[in-house]
Amino acid sequence: MTNPVASTDTKPVALTGNKPIVLIAEELSPATIDALGPDFEIRRCDGANREELLAALVDVDAVLIRSATNIDQEALAVAKKLKVVARAGVGLDNVDVKAATVAGVMVVNAPTSNITSAAELAIGLLLATARNIAPANQALKAGKWKRSQYGGVELLDKTVGVVGLGRIGALTAERLAAFGVKLLAYDPYLTQARAGQLGVRLVPLDELLRESDFITIHLPKTPETLGLIGEEALKLVKPSVRIINAARGGIIDEQALADALREGRVAGAGIDVWTKEPCTDSPLFEFESVVVTPHLGASTEEAQEKAGVAVAKSVRLALAGELVPDAVNVSGGVIAEEVRPGIALVEKLGRIYTALAGSVPAQLDIDVRGEITQHDVSVWKLAALKGLFQGVVEQTVSYVNAPLLAQERGCEVRLLTDPNSPDFRNVTTLRGTLADGTVISVAGTLTGPRMIEKVVGVNQFDLEVPISEHMVFYTYADRPGVVGSLGRVLGEAGINIGGMQVARDAAGGHALVVLTVDSQIPPEVLGELSQEIDATTVRVVDLDG
Repeated sequence: MTNPVASTDTKPVALTGNKPIVLIAEELSPATIDALGPDFEIRRCDGANREELLAALVDVDAVLIRSATNIDQEALAVAKKLKVVARAGVGLDNVDVKAATVAGVMVVNAPTSNITSAAELAIGLLLATARNIAPANQALKAGKWKRSQYGGVELLDKTVGVVGLGRIGALTAERLAAFGVKLLAYDPYLTQARAGQLGVRLVPLDELLRESDFITIHLPKTPETLGLIGEEALKLVKPSVRIINAARGGIIDEQALADALREGRVAGAGIDVWTKEPCTDSPLFEFESVVVTPHLGASTEEAQEKAGVAVAKSVRLALAGELVPDAVNVSGGVIAEEVRPGIALVEKLGRIYTALAGSVPAQLDIDVRGEITQHDVSVWKLAALKGLFQGVVEQTVSYVNAPLLAQERGCEVRLLTDPNSPDFRNVTTLRGTLADGTVISVAGTLTGPRMIEKVVGVNQFDLEVPISEHMVFYTYADRPGVVGSLGRVLGEAGINIGGMQVARDAAGGHALVVLTVDSQIPPEVLGELSQEIDATTVRVVDLDG
């Protein structure tokens, strides 16, 4: 059982027989191949050649792409073994993420690989527009000395409005602060506390537009942000404003910006991204006060290498069955170090739950109690569902498609947290209600410095049993001699008992015995054990598959 720890460290891939196949569909840095390591069979193709791509995808486990390769529903349909699509960059316009999710294919990118490069380009465009560097350069190379024509403005004491204070926006703001500017920001998802840390003042968008001498855009492209800086927004700005967009094309309405420049309502702009790319013709090209670049935000040697290495490491994690922090179609967010060891435990509890219940519940609660709840444990919800459906469905169950499987089967899922845990420092209980109203529960915890995984509760029974690859749960009417009978039958069958614990609700009442054994118990031996102790239920858990 692999431990799904979210990490960007290179980890060995557990190989069974042939090496997993990784397809490199576009040119990537040598460091990317080095980061993959020797555990894979590397193949290459021209991802822009559709026929070649589809033929190459048939038996691969992972594909690494950049922007020229289109991984859509057709491509996913032929890639029957595909487990992960890795985009060496940030944008995912060329990947059908929804179709990949349905297919259980993890999609990863490198969201932090270009943040420094993008922030630096935004600063470069801002400085270039402030000092008319581009037209002055062009004029001088043409033999014209136009020193007086291309005077500019200083940044000192100017007001800069940062639209979007995500990772790139925050880096841009930090760098702008060194110029002695006043920083405003618009970001509806940012807290005042975080804005204070960055030294910016949060304001509504219309206030930012009215007060800023420079505006720099750092928003994702969404239905809400498309055309955000359009005709109405540009009626609010100062005529001396200079606007920078090194984020995503379409956030600024290019025609509206051209009209504002032509009418003197905007002084200049620096544009790296375009509504339609490649863009070789735009109304913005006619203005000397507009600096334009062909989407160079991530086009540095460092960003390209970081992107390739990051997705290579993600591929290693994905093919090892581990949770990947940069997977765009797996929720969970940043995973605290304290939370990571519990992921494997909760996944195993999900598998034990299904074995005990014999079916998928209509309602499942993942009840987490103790000190661990001071951290975000939402990833345990994914782990529980992955375990729950392991062995229940024919298809491969992953952190990607487990929530979809639950939705398809009408399984409502809740994550409950409580800092109080009277019996253990931390304990997680999976409690599910079956279609007939029966409630089944299994609880587990990690104990000691070695973080031993234990089952500490099954339904109404309290116990403490280390989780093993092979476990059997029997319920029966409490009476003397049962433990001896179990030992005798298993001994005669040559099956070694690793551990055994009996729990009961009262003397002579209902009892539960949990056996951990070194190998699978054959069906005929299970039947003999049931008859020997007159068991009311028998549930077998095998975690080695």
